[in-house]
Amino acid sequence: MAWVVVADADEIEEGDVIEVSVGERLLAIYRTRDGYFASDGICTHQRAHLAEGLVIGHIIECPKHQGRFDLRDGAPKGPPASVPLCTYPVKLADRRVHVAI
Repeated sequence: MAWVVVADADEIEEGDVIEVSVGERLLAIYRTRDGYFASDGICTHQRAHLAEGLVIGHIIECPKHQGRFDLRDGAPKGPPASVPLCTYPVKLADRRVHVAI
């Protein structure tokens, strides 16, 4: 497992999500009042980009069909989403967001 810098901490507003590429992997990086989280950036239901979705607390709502996932563990929380997202460990160091890939 390697830690990769994906963003400056101040680049992501609380309650927001951004999309980043790490090699060939597309990730969604979230910031909530509880910290930063990371998951695969594509919805498991219909391949929509989650960075275009809506963050509601610890939930990301897909922009395509409003499927919902818990961004802390990737668990599906609302239909039509039924397959979990892959999530990744996140840490802050020197005001930068690092993700373990």
